[in-house]
Order: sequence, then C-alpha cells, then structure tokens
Amino acid sequence: MFAEFIKRLTQPDPAQLPDGDARLALTALLVRIAKSDNEYAPSERARIDQIIAKRYALDADGTASLRADAEALEAEAPDTVRFTRAIKDAVPYDDRLAVIKALWEVVLADGSRSDEENALLRLVANLLGVTDTDSAIVRKQIEDKD
Repeated sequence: MFAEFIKRLTQPDPAQLPDGDARLALTALLVRIAKSDNEYAPSERARIDQIIAKRYALDADGTASLRADAEALEAEAPDTVRFTRAIKDAVPYDDRLAVIKALWEVVLADGSRSDEENALLRLVANLLGVTDTDSAIVRKQIEDKD
C-alpha cells in the first residue's frame, strides 16, 4: 500500500515532502517510538492522537484515519535508520525538532521510560540531525509540564 511512498522517501535525494506526506511520515515515527518497548499502550495511542489532532488541526475522524495510516506505514517502513534519515532529508529542521518533542511526549505518556525507548529516541534524534542538547531541552520541558 505504501511501497511507492517509501520508495520516494528513500531515494538518494528526496524532494521536500508535501504536507500530507510529511504528516504521515512523522506520525509513523511516533508510532515506531511507541512500539519500541514492545508495548503499544493505550496511553501512547491517546497521546499520539492528541499530538496529531493539535498539530494538524484534525477532528476525531481525521486523527483516527491518520494514525491508522501511520500504523500501516510504520509496519511497512524500512529499518529505523533508513526511514529516519529519509525524513531528515525531506523535512525542515524546525519540524524535526517538533517531532522530537512529540516523540518525548509519547515516550513519557505511559509514565515510564524504557531503555529501548531511550536508545531509540537518542538514535532518532541523531539521525534527524537534532542535537542531544536540543532533545534534552524539549524532554525537560515536557517533564516539567507534567
């Protein structure tokens, strides 16, 4: 279903993604981080829904549809390194930093941080070109808010 999308995303020099494709790719990344500890908790799905509804001004149906498509894309997407590197090449830095913030919100949604989640988020931030410092700053902002 997403083979052509993934092919376009992982070409050597991908063009900047149109808004709808960027939404899908970034939401798939949220799903991937939520599943990284082998538990895709309802609190994590709910947090993903909150993030994408707010970020993209979606109603409940639009939110459910985007998350369902992202779950399907995540299942078909290549390994995290290639998938994330492709997003880096196709998405502006400010959007990638916002994604790191959203990823931390998902990781912290269930009240715990597993070693798998920490490791994957560190890898993803690096592959997206977001510094450890910027990642730590947004994580701290989220922890202080809760």
